[in-house]
Amino acid sequence: MGASTRIGIGYDSHRFAPGGPLILGGVSIPADVSLIGHSDADAISHAVTDAVLGAAAAGDIGSLFPDSDEANNGRDSIEMLRSAVASVHALGFVVTNIDVTVVAEYPRVGPHAPAIRARLADALGVAVPAVSVKGKTNEGMGWIGRGEGIACIAVATITSER
Repeated sequence: MGASTRIGIGYDSHRFAPGGPLILGGVSIPADVSLIGHSDADAISHAVTDAVLGAAAAGDIGSLFPDSDEANNGRDSIEMLRSAVASVHALGFVVTNIDVTVVAEYPRVGPHAPAIRARLADALGVAVPAVSVKGKTNEGMGWIGRGEGIACIAVATITSER
C-alpha cells in the first residue's frame, strides 16, 4: 500500500487583554495588547496544532493539553505543537504543508510572517517554504472588526510514512 495524504483544519480565537507582548506563531510581537488564554494563548500555534492533529484523526489540543490541568497554565504553545507533531509521527505521519490565515484588525501580520513561518517550520520539522502565513482584516465587522481579539484558521497536510 502506498503513501496516503490527509488534510486537517484548525481554528482558534482569543480575546485581547491590555499589555503586551502578543505571541503569535511563537514570535513575540511588540504590541500594547496580549491574548487571554490558559496557555500563552498563541492562537496561530493552537490552530496549527489542531489542524495537524485533525489530519491524523488524533484528537485536538484540548485533549492533549486540557485547561483543567494546571501544568498547562502559561504553557509555551510551540512546545505543545512539537508534542502534537510527535504524536502524529508516532501514528506514522509527517507534516508536509501548513497554511495559516490570521483574521485581525491589529496587529498587521505581514511584517512578522517571515519570523512566524521560520518558527512554525522548526516546530513542525518542515522547510520554511512548506509554511504559509497571511493576515486578513475583518473589514471592521463583528468582534474582530471592533478590535476585541483575533481568529486563526489553519490547514495541515500530512503524509503517511509507511
